[in-house]
Amino acid sequence: MLKVELLRYTPEPDRLVAAAARLCYSAVGIDQILENMDSEQIQKLLNRIRESGHESPMEHASFTFGIEGVSRALTHQLVRHRIASYSQQSQRYVKLKPFDKVVPPTVANHPEAAAIFQETMDQIAASYQRLLEIGIPAEDARFLLPNACESKIVVTMNARSLMHFFEIRTCVRAQWEIRQLALAMREQVKKVAPLLFKLSGPTCETHGYCREGKMGCGRAPSLETLMSCFNKQ
Repeated sequence: MLKVELLRYTPEPDRLVAAAARLCYSAVGIDQILENMDSEQIQKLLNRIRESGHESPMEHASFTFGIEGVSRALTHQLVRHRIASYSQQSQRYVKLKPFDKVVPPTVANHPEAAAIFQETMDQIAASYQRLLEIGIPAEDARFLLPNACESKIVVTMNARSLMHFFEIRTCVRAQWEIRQLALAMREQVKKVAPLLFKLSGPTCETHGYCREGKMGCGRAPSLETLMSCFNKQ
């Protein structure tokens, strides 16, 4: 089962990012950038960097998550987000006897599919165990292990990378497991940085257009459609 825990984060992330933005847009010195900033001013500065596309101040706040109960299929997608740091449970050094697995809902809810899935997993587990027993090192026996194999990972992203991650992975067209993860991560960071992540999510919710183009779900017009309408005016 998916478990997500926000392990550590930059203290007062809303305030820190706003302070960095304030330095960019005003004549205040380092000694003054954190002074006299109420929530209204912080929100104003955060809105300004979003609207201008000047998002580099967001990189000063970072968030570290402990994640478990996810599949290798998910972590292969996750590490595509390259502006991040990852520490994943090793299948080379950790012998998985037996290994836990993630079962897609479409399989779990289909009796015949679930039986096929379980039979295959049992066969893989038995073969993996047999290889270990006859002296094959875990780093080679792991070649049998499936994408369904459960994994654990520690992930650190800055706020800018997280915003991009949420934009892509909370979309209803995202693969179900990583979307579940993204929604859980977003829920946790909103508790500690509510102003910073107030407008986080898919572009249909945050900007009124769909970034998926022809592959969109229809909830919002594509960016191409909006640009076409604009050009006709």
